[in-house]
Amino acid sequence: MRFSEIHPIVYHTRVFQLRMMRRIRDARSRIRFADEQTTEQLPYTVYNHQSLLRRKLGSLDMKFQENKVTNLELARQPIDGLLIKPDETFSFWNRIGQTTAAKGYLEGLQLSRGEIKTAIGGGLCQLANLLLWMAFHSPLTIAERHHHSFDPFPDDRRALPFGSGASVFYNYIDLRFHNPTGNTFQFRVRLTDEHLKGSLLSKDETPTTYHVVERDHRFLEKNGKNYRQNEIWREVIDRRTGNVIDEELLVKNFAEVKYELNFPVGQC
Repeated sequence: MRFSEIHPIVYHTRVFQLRMMRRIRDARSRIRFADEQTTEQLPYTVYNHQSLLRRKLGSLDMKFQENKVTNLELARQPIDGLLIKPDETFSFWNRIGQTTAAKGYLEGLQLSRGEIKTAIGGGLCQLANLLLWMAFHSPLTIAERHHHSFDPFPDDRRALPFGSGASVFYNYIDLRFHNPTGNTFQFRVRLTDEHLKGSLLSKDETPTTYHVVERDHRFLEKNGKNYRQNEIWREVIDRRTGNVIDEELLVKNFAEVKYELNFPVGQC
């Protein structure tokens, strides 16, 4: 265990340092961050996705799910309508900023240092997951993505493969996409009573589409602990012919399982 994980004062000092270091690096970099929002919608749909707003997570109080809905509504506003122009980079935290009570954010669930905790602004990983899944189905490249080191809950109406999401923590654990193309892309994000809905749009029609699949998924046991692993691959499809013209490994996951398994697993 790291010293900063044992002593909270040292931990918070380290977090402050990491945040300052990220600000300095960004100020010195030549990254062009996407910052233009518009209510005018781009004409072509690259990909649509939605996720349930409320899920039963073990015995945890459902009030945190309701608080998450409030947090998602606040966080989606600086992203909805955002244009990502050629050679620009989308940054999750550059758009949202620090989530504070003064801005209206509430206490929600957060995965931190191997544990499930509560924090102001918790629950925004769901928004990051939505954006990442849409980006996987586009020519945008993943400039920065972090993943959780453990699997906290059993699958409950899970729509996406395990490990296909992103971990975010202001501001140095970020989610970033770069636009290497000559096309312009746009995020649209909204909430309904039951879902977080997103669309990735483009100015010009893209020449390819994408199919994201899970491979080699399994549970394993090692030294008395259970683990889960898989690979997430992307097939690149020519829009004109429908042929698969390329495939690439996007994510390789190996994470400790934090819940009881009611079936036998293999050894690793």
